[in-house]
Amino acid sequence: AVFGSTFVVLLVIMDPPGSIPVFLGLMSGRTRKQVSSAALMAVFTSMVVITTFAIFGEQVLRYMKISLPALQGAGGLLLLIVSLELLTGESEEPTKSQDKTVAMVPLGTPLLAGPGAIVATILAVRSGEGVVGAPLAIATAIVSVHAVIYLSLRYSGLIARILKPSGIRVVARLAGLLLAAIAVQLIADAVFGFIETM
Repeated sequence: AVFGSTFVVLLVIMDPPGSIPVFLGLMSGRTRKQVSSAALMAVFTSMVVITTFAIFGEQVLRYMKISLPALQGAGGLLLLIVSLELLTGESEEPTKSQDKTVAMVPLGTPLLAGPGAIVATILAVRSGEGVVGAPLAIATAIVSVHAVIYLSLRYSGLIARILKPSGIRVVARLAGLLLAAIAVQLIADAVFGFIETM
C-alpha cells in the first residue's frame, strides 16, 4: 500500500509524458548520445534530490528556515527563465558542459524534482512512520518512478525523428508556453502560501 500510493502520487506529480516536450526543446540540435546522456543526468539529479529530501527533508527545511512557499517561488522563477529561452529560441550553441547544466537544472530540478514532488516525498515518509517495511517501499517507489521517467526521456528521440527540426521548434515554443504557465502557477501558489502564513 505504501509503495502503491507513493509511486502513483510521484508519477502523477512528476508527469514523465509532460516532461518530453520540454526535454526535446532543450535538447534540440543534440546527438542521440548527448540526449541519452542528458536523460540519465536529469534522472540521476532528480533521484538524488528526491532521496535527500526523503531522508533529511523536514530537518533541512527546518534548519535553514525555508518554507514551502519560498521553495515554490524559487522553482517558479527558475522555470520562468528557462521558458523565456524556449519561447524566444535564444540559446547558445550546444556544448558538453551546457548539456550537463541543462540536464541538472532545470530538467533534474525543479522540473522533475520540484516542490510538489519534494513535499509529496516528505509526506510519504511521514505517513509511513511506524509501518513495517515502509522505508524500503518508499525507496522502491522512488527508483521505479525515475526508471519510468528515464525511459520516457531516453526514447523521446523517436518523437524527435518523426517531428524533424521544424517540428521540434514548434514543440519547443509550445513547451516554453506550458513551462511559463507552470512557473507562474508556482509563483502564485508561493504568494498565496505567504499570505496564509501571515
